[in-house]
Amino acid sequence: MKLLEGKVILVTGASKGIGNGIARRCAENGAQVAFTYLSSVEKGLALEKELTDAYKIKAKGYRSDASGTNAAEELINQVVTDFGSLDALVNNAGITQDNLIMRMTEEMWDKVMEVNLKSCFNTVKASIRTFMKQRSGSIINMTSVVGIRGNAGQANYAASKAGIIGFTKSVAQELGSRNIRCNAIAPGFIVTEMTQALNDETVKTWIEGIPLKRSGTTTDVADCVVFLASDMSSYITGQVIQVNGGMLM
Repeated sequence: MKLLEGKVILVTGASKGIGNGIARRCAENGAQVAFTYLSSVEKGLALEKELTDAYKIKAKGYRSDASGTNAAEELINQVVTDFGSLDALVNNAGITQDNLIMRMTEEMWDKVMEVNLKSCFNTVKASIRTFMKQRSGSIINMTSVVGIRGNAGQANYAASKAGIIGFTKSVAQELGSRNIRCNAIAPGFIVTEMTQALNDETVKTWIEGIPLKRSGTTTDVADCVVFLASDMSSYITGQVIQVNGGMLM
């Protein structure tokens, strides 16, 4: 039996990057996959078809911006209607708007907080009723190594990802008695469309600081998601699991 067989997983921001890898790995492990996309419409539609055809599971993409409270509620309600249940929520959607703090505008700060942190609050709150009714559920919030150690030029991003850690631990304490788990994953240097745009010297510098001496892949992160969404992690909650090759210890 596959680890996620019979489970319904919702992954936000899955049209590309880490979210795309998570959706694929969950489908490979037998899950029915709901996912969101926003600007990358063609990629979202292509992923829906690919997951359905390649893994013979039910998959559906939703064009949704979970940073809006009403949109998040509509999304969760529609997923439960379409799939019949929701077993795991993966909050992956996020953006960066980098700049030094002296040059960072209020709009840049607010937008990153809204998309990265507020969206987590919105989707978790909208999912609670379903999880409580089932007396089960796994919430997986994507934070970052930057949310743990900070990074120059990313004060807004680092703050949003650090906020996700505090939010995750609080949710775990509030909902644990209902058998609802909440954990966070902190990826390190992962190869995605974003990191592929970096020059070779920058990549070399990052890798030199990683004990395993390689960058991570979306599959490395996705495997951790599969574990946390599965029954194998039934006694794990309130944790931040670092997937970073030993970059931070």
